[in-house]
Amino acid sequence: MKSYEISNNQLILRVKRSPVFVRSIMFLFTFLFFFSPLIGIASFISTGYRFHIGFLIWIGLFGLIGFYMLRISLWNTYGYETIHFNEQKITYETNYGWFKDGKKTKEISSLEFSIKQVGYEEDKKGTLIIGAEDSFIECVTKMPIHEIKELIEKLESSH
Repeated sequence: MKSYEISNNQLILRVKRSPVFVRSIMFLFTFLFFFSPLIGIASFISTGYRFHIGFLIWIGLFGLIGFYMLRISLWNTYGYETIHFNEQKITYETNYGWFKDGKKTKEISSLEFSIKQVGYEEDKKGTLIIGAEDSFIECVTKMPIHEIKELIEKLESSH
């Protein structure tokens, strides 16, 4: 199965799903980061301690970590990037399944495609870069380099 789809001046890059075991562990930790402070506060108050500002800091800290873990879990389960090509503009958006990041629009004068290698060299994985040095969009979906080269050939022939 390909990691990308091209249709109607739109490119969709799909994230390869993590194994079920890894995703279940990530969602478990996400759940624990959200609910362990609430359970801890409830047990402290039930044993006679009074509510104080430290509880709010604890909830806030664990909530931020839990939100970050939720984003990572959803990205590895449902994540994809959408890139829409207009005449002189490119619109880029990441989708996590349950929510989306804000759309980013860039004016790109020359539509150039390149590869940025990521990870270890022997993994032969990279990300797609669209644009030139002054204005570019770097995708975050890791794909095999041979697949990115194939994608670049298709994009260059269609634009």
